Amino acid sequence: MVHTVSFPGLGLELTLNRVALNLFGKDIYWYGVIIACGFLLAVVYCYRKASFFGVDGEKLMDMLFFAVPLSIIGARAYYVIFYRSLFLNADGAFDWGRAVAVWDGGLAIYGGIIMAVVTVAVYCKVRRQSFWNYADVGCFGLLIGQAVGRWGNFFNVEAYGGLTTLPWRMCSVSIADDLMNKGLLESQEMYQSILDGTVGVHPTFLYESLWNVLGFVLLVLLARKGRKFDGQIFLSYVVWYGVGRAVIEGMRTDSLYFFGTGLRTSQMVGIISAVVAVVILVVQFKRGKSATPPLGCTVKEKEEHGD
Repeated sequence: MVHTVSFPGLGLELTLNRVALNLFGKDIYWYGVIIACGFLLAVVYCYRKASFFGVDGEKLMDMLFFAVPLSIIGARAYYVIFYRSLFLNADGAFDWGRAVAVWDGGLAIYGGIIMAVVTVAVYCKVRRQSFWNYADVGCFGLLIGQAVGRWGNFFNVEAYGGLTTLPWRMCSVSIADDLMNKGLLESQEMYQSILDGTVGVHPTFLYESLWNVLGFVLLVLLARKGRKFDGQIFLSYVVWYGVGRAVIEGMRTDSLYFFGTGLRTSQMVGIISAVVAVVILVVQFKRGKSATPPLGCTVKEKEEHGD
């Protein structure tokens, strides 16, 4: 499907084709290509930085063989659970075929993160590795993957927010049609104003991408300054992403709601996880336990890390 998306305030108009290429009669979508690129960048970065966090790069790669497929399952399960109505047939029966069709879209990042954390915890327990060290290096991969992956939403013309007249407002016929179908437009005149470009929607996919880029930079600087304890980087990520996601989720028009209530699921998860992470950070700072030194560092460097 081809969409024309414009940013009238910036003088931009783009024609987006969801299909990147056709391979052996099968359409390959930009959404999948972009997510795959984000994943590869994340893996490369984490592998190269693993030793800095006291993690063996080869063991990290072994862990990914379990974490990646399970995270995809978790992301899909989260989406299906909180958007169950989308997978019901006309007779009310649950359509398992559509529920497992992950290639049609519909992944919720929090479901993937939760499953990834569980997988890493189990892996580290079995292999007698430090969960917090793996989490510290892994959160950089999450930020990279999320920052890049959100542009897949752009090609699908989804994950946008409510109406705005800001200079970077985003407009499209498909957006106007979607808002009208959801009953989010007050009148036909408002529908026309989106087509005219005088009113658009918040490009919340862009907000989240930029938030993750900024978070990545800040955590790199924090890591270079020196971790005070294992898990500090990961917990800081949880706070940063949780707060940002809670704010951005409040702008979106496609939120998943908590079992029919008025509570946005990801907004609630973001706030709760950020609060819990702050509490753990405070406790860990008070304990004053030193972080694991990088692999291969000298005895003197280990002493500087308090080992």
